[in-house]
Amino acid sequence: MTNRISFDFSSARVLVTGGTSGIGHAIATAFADAGATVTITGTRNGPGNYEVDLTRFSYQQVEMTDVATIDALVASLGELDVLVNNAGANFPGGKDEWEPDSFATALTLNLVGPMRLTTGVRDRLAASTMHGGASVVNMASLAAFRSIPIVPGYGSAKAGLVTLTHNLARQWVHDGIRVNAVAPGVIDTPMTAPMAHFPELLDPELAHTPMGRLGTPEEIVGAVQFLASSAASFITGHVLVVDGGYLLP
Repeated sequence: MTNRISFDFSSARVLVTGGTSGIGHAIATAFADAGATVTITGTRNGPGNYEVDLTRFSYQQVEMTDVATIDALVASLGELDVLVNNAGANFPGGKDEWEPDSFATALTLNLVGPMRLTTGVRDRLAASTMHGGASVVNMASLAAFRSIPIVPGYGSAKAGLVTLTHNLARQWVHDGIRVNAVAPGVIDTPMTAPMAHFPELLDPELAHTPMGRLGTPEEIVGAVQFLASSAASFITGHVLVVDGGYLLP
């Protein structure tokens, strides 16, 4: 039995930050497969410096902690219909997030940088003629809703991103821009790969997930595309949790 949904984003202009691997790459690929023109960002000098084929995307080198590169990205963009704020990471620079400077870097990387980019492209999004309106989809995290003491900066930033989603949704509602977020559970990506070597970290997460497994990047894609599509034209300020049941009471 076939039970598949496909989206048509023909002629849409989409920007996916952190689109070189993991969830971001899966999202960028899905939008390209759906007919969109996709720009991705990464931290390396060029697309040829990655192990995956990025030739179907436009590429911009951006550091979300670097104001100049964010502003350069904004200035380089033409028309824009969808922004997916996916770029982010924990343990910035490999440092302990309980150190104040590292905590501050985590906030900049995962909250302040995305906020600067999003407000920078407001006029482009407001000019969109895409059916259902322009869309911002922020990538939140379960760390926004529960304590994960090992990454206090990352969790605080993601909680802030949820609140930013709510405020932008209300602030921009009359500009025809919908702002939503997706909060993935524990997903099998390069960022979570180190957990496989520490059963004391991974096993409790799996035990707490009713589905009993890691999610895949492809299982996040549908939620992002749905929120960006006309099927969600009456949805704004919402956080869609995709977690295998993790947050069930």
